[in-house]
Amino acid sequence: MSNGTTVKSSSPSVPRWARKSTLVLLVAVLALAVFGTTTQTWMTVSLDPDQLGQAASEQNVLQVQGSKAATTVTALALVALAGGLAASIAGRIARWIASAIILLASAGIVAAAATVLADPLAAAQGSIAAATGITGGSAQVEVTALPAFAVVAGILLALSALLIIPAGRYWKSRTKYDTAKNDAAVPGGSAAAAGPVDEIDSWDRLSRGDDPT
Repeated sequence: MSNGTTVKSSSPSVPRWARKSTLVLLVAVLALAVFGTTTQTWMTVSLDPDQLGQAASEQNVLQVQGSKAATTVTALALVALAGGLAASIAGRIARWIASAIILLASAGIVAAAATVLADPLAAAQGSIAAATGITGGSAQVEVTALPAFAVVAGILLALSALLIIPAGRYWKSRTKYDTAKNDAAVPGGSAAAAGPVDEIDSWDRLSRGDDPT
């Protein structure tokens, strides 16, 4: 019999920073931001006219994109993006692996972008050789703000990967075994699952045939 009293859930609410949708979106945005910088100009190279001769009027200024200045950054950004998406559907052990992948990719992004900032002329040598056929020549290089932005985004991406580990304690398991175990432990089955449901949880429950509403 019900006496009109309200039964409160014993499960703690998920902190905003630990929500799966928040962290996965943050990783995706940062990874895409890094990827986007590589499609833009990272360096403007002014070549020495004495080395170019008659071709100086046409090829004395080069715009070097991030994908050419730091070729690994593009691939590492996509790896981090894939790792974030994998972490959103992975179990506990696989989530640790995905977090480690994101962390390693972030370290690679920071290292590659920092190398461009430390020695921009060396980073531009490949583009200079491709455009002029001259290797090891002198040039004046102006670096845009995008390599520094990639460093900052890479650091934030690494911090996001570290946050996935403690936040994962609040995330529901994705395996059929864990789902059945949770349903058996909670009266009423999956319809009475404790804790708030975020957007990703709703999609997962719909895919299993449950109505989260």
